[in-house]
Amino acid sequence: MKGFPQFAKRPVAKRRPRKTDDQDAREKPGSSVAARRRLVEARRAGFTAGSVGRHLARLGSFMTLGMLSMNVARLAEAAYLGVVGTEALAALGFAFPITIFMFAFAGGLGAGASSVIARVYGAGDRRQAARLVTHAQILVLAVGVAIGALGIAFAEMALTALGADGDVLVMATEYTAVYMLGFPLFMLSMVGSTLLRATGVAASPGVVMTTGSVLQIALGPVFIFGWFGCPEMGISGAAWAHVASRVLSVGLYLAVLARVRMWNWSLEGLGASWAAILHVGGPATLSNLVHPISLLTATGLLAVHGHEVVAGYSVAARVEMMVHMVLWSASASIPPFVGQNWGAGNYQRVRVALRLCNWFCLAWGLVTFLVLAVVGGTVVRWIDPNPTVVEVAALFFLIIPLSIGFMGVMQVSTSCFNALGRPMPPMLISLARTFACYIPLIFLGNHLWGYAGVFAATAATNVLMGVAAWYWNRQAVRRGIAAAGQAARAAG
Repeated sequence: MKGFPQFAKRPVAKRRPRKTDDQDAREKPGSSVAARRRLVEARRAGFTAGSVGRHLARLGSFMTLGMLSMNVARLAEAAYLGVVGTEALAALGFAFPITIFMFAFAGGLGAGASSVIARVYGAGDRRQAARLVTHAQILVLAVGVAIGALGIAFAEMALTALGADGDVLVMATEYTAVYMLGFPLFMLSMVGSTLLRATGVAASPGVVMTTGSVLQIALGPVFIFGWFGCPEMGISGAAWAHVASRVLSVGLYLAVLARVRMWNWSLEGLGASWAAILHVGGPATLSNLVHPISLLTATGLLAVHGHEVVAGYSVAARVEMMVHMVLWSASASIPPFVGQNWGAGNYQRVRVALRLCNWFCLAWGLVTFLVLAVVGGTVVRWIDPNPTVVEVAALFFLIIPLSIGFMGVMQVSTSCFNALGRPMPPMLISLARTFACYIPLIFLGNHLWGYAGVFAATAATNVLMGVAAWYWNRQAVRRGIAAAGQAARAAG
């Protein structure tokens, strides 16, 4: 153009296209972008790739951290109440089966939700997994509120039926009523940790549980004994410390859930989600409810021998449960791992995981027996020096711990059945354990040898049912893999 410099005729330099993060990561393997990309890929793969043993160890170790911390908190609770008196410990012993009864609902719904979510996540549908997580929380909160209200209304009636009376009944009722107020939060935090593991988050659930337990241990003496200007609440203070710890746990759990983006506020398909969860969760809850019946029956038989025997059993059971939580954690690693790998068609990884967990359970049972037989009585003496309490607990440690490895094998088997969406075998195993084996044997043992016979019957039941559950699950997995192979060949 005349009168203007000839800028328009100059060739325009082409702008270099901006690299995407994926291109940059491929060109610079050591870059932070590449590291983030590997983390994202690993997160999406969940438990369907990588070392089986490493995944199980990570799942189990963090779950063990959380569960052991919870049982340390329970043991600390027993130690605090031991200072209050033997009656307070006995009251805790009577309340214990009821709290375990409530725990059955959290475990059952958690098993149902984990089974469905892990298989959906393993198949690669992240959006549906997030929707299921949200719908599961709504269901858990509704059930928790209903059960907590019923627990408050019928606590005294249930404790009286167990044999509690006098001051022990009053204290046990106080503890149970407060515990039930916080039950919806307890249930949400327990199921929440299961949901996180089902979506491939291994570490955070254990950290959340441990943080809550530390708070419970710290607040226990403050509320029980009235430290730092707090009113002295006695045994109800122990329950309030538990409630406060659940408030913290739920807050942390929701924060983690938001961080991993497992929220989906849509209520679309809510009924279908609940039906899928309850398909496994309903029978799993019934299976879990059968176990507290065993505890209630055993506690009723032991109550005939005196409150000191119940107190000794309560303390010993808490110590044993602390080491048993390692086995529970091992079995709790099965639903997310098996669910994801079964959904992805990685059947050999499922078989390897079951074999590793079963051998670990048996080895840990042997270690538990050796340790508790040597130091268990001393631990109980620190909590309550009452000679009868120590004698009962010492006998407990000589009989029951050797069998808990088989109990762990049974838990691994039932967890695997639930992970595969087959809730009926665990329910049948639970019913057979309680009504066909345990209850007849403890009545017979109590008749022949007193409370020592109750302990011996418990050990015999653990061994018999552990072997039976292992064999049934082993055959079922083999048949499931064979059926999947036939379906694949037919489709191809």
